[in-house]
Amino acid sequence: MKHKRALGGALTVAVAVTLAGAALPGSAAATTETRAAESAGTADHARLKALLHRLTTVDGVPGALAEVRDRRGSTVLTSGLANVKSQAPVHPDSRFRIGSLTKMFTATAVLQLVGEHRVGLDAPVERYLPGVVRGHGNDGRVITVRQLLQHTSGLPDFLDHLKPQDILKDPLVHRDPRDLVNLALEHPRVFEPGTDWDYSNTGYLLAGMIIEKVTGHSYAEEIRERIIEPLRLRETYVPRSSAIPGPHPRGYARPGKDAPLLDVTRIDPSVGGTAGGVISSGTDINRFLGALLRGDLLRPAELRHMMKTRPTGNEDGRAYGLGLESRPLPGGGLYWGHTGDFLGFETMAGATADGRQATVMVNLGPGGSDAQSDDIKAAVETALSESRPSARLRTW
Repeated sequence: MKHKRALGGALTVAVAVTLAGAALPGSAAATTETRAAESAGTADHARLKALLHRLTTVDGVPGALAEVRDRRGSTVLTSGLANVKSQAPVHPDSRFRIGSLTKMFTATAVLQLVGEHRVGLDAPVERYLPGVVRGHGNDGRVITVRQLLQHTSGLPDFLDHLKPQDILKDPLVHRDPRDLVNLALEHPRVFEPGTDWDYSNTGYLLAGMIIEKVTGHSYAEEIRERIIEPLRLRETYVPRSSAIPGPHPRGYARPGKDAPLLDVTRIDPSVGGTAGGVISSGTDINRFLGALLRGDLLRPAELRHMMKTRPTGNEDGRAYGLGLESRPLPGGGLYWGHTGDFLGFETMAGATADGRQATVMVNLGPGGSDAQSDDIKAAVETALSESRPSARLRTW
């Protein structure tokens, strides 16, 4: 089955209906091109710079950012605008909503609990959340924790049934994950658990609830203590409000092909929660992915579980593990990572086993061109395939 776009795609129609009268003047046509520094490290990324420029011109994205890293250093490239009103360029230290990249953090925390013998991967969800998953063929007694993390539970996705108009009419209303789960459970299961694959954000809300039930602490506390603090991720947050701390681009949506941009920066992150609510940066995501693949966050057994994939049915060869997916590199080999989008942003991150990482962000979603996601993917794959940066270099 086709991999769903996590959050932004489900809300396109609602953006058009609810906010059509609030469009910004002008469009994203004006951009600031990435300025090449006199450095071999930057020259190595000529194709990546061209792809970012394409995103902010041909594809009509307001702004784009790519951070490329290996063991010797990193490079930040930007193109276009963080704010179409002020014409401010994208800041190289930008924070942004990472959408479903959050799933990598959630799955890592669950697998750490597996390594501590506090959660069983093949234990039923009922053991940790008794009575929570019931109704319309959905049954926590026959759905395992592993199936939640691998999207093989058959649980309906709450985003398919959430009224997006309600989100946009009152974007600061905090949503209880149990309410979102219950919304999904009002609908029949998609298939018998373990027999197929279908992307479901509901499973990751339940995974977050398991973390909180087992530890007695909030998801935010556990992610901070288990991942953010050990890795010194200074630009990563589990937000409690609609604010994005630090330098950040405005997030935009476009309700129709030629419609003006809408500013949707202020949105309560609880609609994404443990499936898509985290804020981070290219620097921090790359640091996290590098540490994850090196084995700094998980024991070998749990990392093997995370990287044991199954096909998703997509023609591009991607396969899904536990909160982590693999894709083939055009020149051979695999890379690991995730895609993500939240209202106002689309992101993608990838890493190779030999220590290269790349994260690409654009501040438009939903409503991008048909080529937007493909060009973001091409930018990540180009960054992972091109020559490695030789030193810390920021260009904008």
